[in-house]
Amino acid sequence: MRVGPTLRGLVVIVLIAGIVTALRLENTIAALFLVARLAFFLAIAYFLFLVWRERRHEISTWSARAQAVFYGAVLLALADIGAAFAIDYPSNGLEALVFFAVLAACGFAIWRVWRDEHTYA
Repeated sequence: MRVGPTLRGLVVIVLIAGIVTALRLENTIAALFLVARLAFFLAIAYFLFLVWRERRHEISTWSARAQAVFYGAVLLALADIGAAFAIDYPSNGLEALVFFAVLAACGFAIWRVWRDEHTYA
């Protein structure tokens, strides 16, 4: 009998959940989840640093206003994501709406400045 990959994956998940429950490893899983959240945040920050390092000369030729909006939007987005990782934020629907609205506003500001500074006429 041949077992499909979906069923095989579900069996592995059930086995891992059974082992965690039987050995009472919930605290260990919580600690590993916290480390993974921190590593993910640091990976995002490192990726943004690499992008900035590659484009910093080009960004330095922009106007002071464009640089301020661009860097401000990036810092606000990082602060928003950092707050989401540091505390249990967003914990309800309104906080989630605000979280995604701030990210969307930052993304729009970054896109708009980038588009305005890259006019190919």
